[in-house]
Amino acid sequence: MSTSTAAPSAKAGSEGFDLARLLLEGRAFFALVAIIIVFSILSPFYFTVNNFLIMSSHVAIFGLLAIGMLLVILTGGIDLSVGSTLGLAGVVAGFLMQGVSLPLFGVILYPPVWAVVVMTCALGALIGVLNGALIAYLKVPAFVATLGVLYVARGVALLMTNGLTYNNLGGRADLGNTGFDWLGFNRLFGVPIGVLILAAVAIVGSVLLARTAFGRWVYATGGNARAAELSGVPVKRTQILVYVLSGVCAAIAGLVLSSQLTSAGPTAGQTYELTAIAAVVVGGAALTGGRGTIRGTLLGAFVIGFLSDGLVIIGVSSYWQTVFTGAVIVLAVLLNSLQYGRRPKRSGAGAAAPSPQQGAKA
Repeated sequence: MSTSTAAPSAKAGSEGFDLARLLLEGRAFFALVAIIIVFSILSPFYFTVNNFLIMSSHVAIFGLLAIGMLLVILTGGIDLSVGSTLGLAGVVAGFLMQGVSLPLFGVILYPPVWAVVVMTCALGALIGVLNGALIAYLKVPAFVATLGVLYVARGVALLMTNGLTYNNLGGRADLGNTGFDWLGFNRLFGVPIGVLILAAVAIVGSVLLARTAFGRWVYATGGNARAAELSGVPVKRTQILVYVLSGVCAAIAGLVLSSQLTSAGPTAGQTYELTAIAAVVVGGAALTGGRGTIRGTLLGAFVIGFLSDGLVIIGVSSYWQTVFTGAVIVLAVLLNSLQYGRRPKRSGAGAAAPSPQQGAKA
């Protein structure tokens, strides 16, 4: 009789409220709350609606990069070329906005802003196809392939501009190419357009991962690519698609950044790939693939963005900002190791591998 009552009791205890697990799994949210509280105490200018909107517009750039990076990391890959893709996208947009000269016909074409956006996004997708093909079909390690593309994209941007910057991208009404700065400066219902673009991309990404076969393919590829392929998952196509989406996200980030600055330089986006990876890690995704969410990644981007801007507001040296950001990244990796590396293993034939949906909830 005593034995039969002990088992349910033990089970109830194991399923009870676990504060440590709650703090571990919600660490990005709690870190963001702590950052807001601390900097609000240190500066009277931090906790204002206008400041939050300004900081959010800065976060939009990193958030867009991080969403694309998350898709790649979920498959077990990495994309080091997103920063250079952002820079090249901005340069191409600036080149088109300045006018495309056709000496043979003696004319200069000024494409409308919508055409500039479409062509720039197509460039990001093309870079993604290159990355994906190198990795999926030529079996080049993701780190090496995307590192090479990083240098190629940055070099092309430098060659196009000769190291200079395209300025005054607002356009002219008589040329029909005005409105580019609308992406960076305008607001809709009081919210910066860049933030709304980030929200739209996040919603689309969440639906793709949670409600489509593509999302299941992504998690399955990151969990075990060989097993996924044997199960009928188009692993190679999935790998190419995630790099294409990462390239498009980087191109959109390049458009938003160039619009905010109304200029485009070949050095824009340097080291941004590291910030994107940091946002994904802080948001709780596993670098080994198969686990992570858009929601967590956005929280990670806001943690890093609000921390950096908060340090600027209270007057901390830029050198110390780098130290603090690096410490946050290291701490996030350690917590990820605790979350994913020390889970109890179930014994017996009934212990099955986690489904993609379970991976998404982690």
